[in-house]
Amino acid sequence: MTMISFHVPHHLTIHSSTLSQQSNQSTKISIISSSSSPLVEQPTSNSSRRLLLSTCIITSIISPVTFFSFSAASFSSTPNNSSDAIGKFYEISNSGGVKALDLRVGSGSTPVDGDQVAIHYYGRLAAKQGWRFDSTYDHKDPTGEPIPFIFILGSNNVISGIEAAVRSMKDGGIRRVIIPPSQGYQNTTQEPLPPNFFNRQRLFTTIFNPTRLANGEGSTLGTLIFDVELVNVKH
Repeated sequence: MTMISFHVPHHLTIHSSTLSQQSNQSTKISIISSSSSPLVEQPTSNSSRRLLLSTCIITSIISPVTFFSFSAASFSSTPNNSSDAIGKFYEISNSGGVKALDLRVGSGSTPVDGDQVAIHYYGRLAAKQGWRFDSTYDHKDPTGEPIPFIFILGSNNVISGIEAAVRSMKDGGIRRVIIPPSQGYQNTTQEPLPPNFFNRQRLFTTIFNPTRLANGEGSTLGTLIFDVELVNVKH
């Protein structure tokens, strides 16, 4: 059994045994959050939206305080409104096992296949203790503003876990998703791709490690954790 701990700066810590094999091949998740958690704040600017995401991202520092416990009996049904969406993981319908936690429920439109969507994200690899392999906030335009990732929903150029997450979001929403390997990177050309060669190499060397795959670790190597903000939808 693999034991991994993740730390969320200032607010939340993840303690995980979820990456171990379970008989039903499903990941069970619960959340306990501190009263000072920013999960329900409503950011009104680019900087405050980035603060909401950055304070919720997963880093590799171990801490003993407030934690996510990946346990045996904690999934809720799909949330019906913003009040019961905050603080509950659930499995997205027809997603192939993608788990979602709505950090903020959007109030805009929901995208459909063929729409152009723009998102900000933090992408992390669970097999590397929450190593952040990419973030749109690291991609800056000439004025220093972060550049969102833009793609056509349903184009199949993006990993299916991201498409599943975005397809059921509303414009302005922020969501954390845990993407199983089957819905993550299936090859080295699927987006979103880290622009730095070293990060791409490290990411794919881990996911497609032949020795570890032969040892039966395929169900955990490609597990991804994305914090996603749906910035814009163009129909």
